[in-house]
Amino acid sequence: MIEFFADEDVVRPALRERLVKTWIKEVAASYKRKVDQLYYQFCSDEHILRVNQEFLQHDYYTDIITFDNSEGQRIAGDLLISLDTVRSNAEEASVPFDEELHRVIIHGVLHLCGLNDKAPGEPEQMRAAEDKALELLRSHLKPGEPFLL
Repeated sequence: MIEFFADEDVVRPALRERLVKTWIKEVAASYKRKVDQLYYQFCSDEHILRVNQEFLQHDYYTDIITFDNSEGQRIAGDLLISLDTVRSNAEEASVPFDEELHRVIIHGVLHLCGLNDKAPGEPEQMRAAEDKALELLRSHLKPGEPFLL
């Protein structure tokens, strides 16, 4: 089961939910994993900062926090995404918001599948995996069709 929620103070992105859920499952399957329960919560910078401080003892903003509840080959977790940070990262990278949002959505899944991005060489491997996953998503869309509704 994959569910999407939004805090009261943010506008929930207009995801193509059926497509995104299928895509997440396909990416997980490419790592020999099955999706169990994934709960995405879209929030503000202030909310994610509080969670980062309280649960991870990190005093900074981030685009995503992934709480891993996976067991064996079944991935499960709670994924908290700051739409504020996704928006600012998209602007900084000169990419569309919808592309950056989907990159972050799949970034959490890739962590649950065992990829990391902290040690030398890992960030490049993560970015390559994200790019490959985004290409898979694009393959489900008509040319030029946006990720969001």
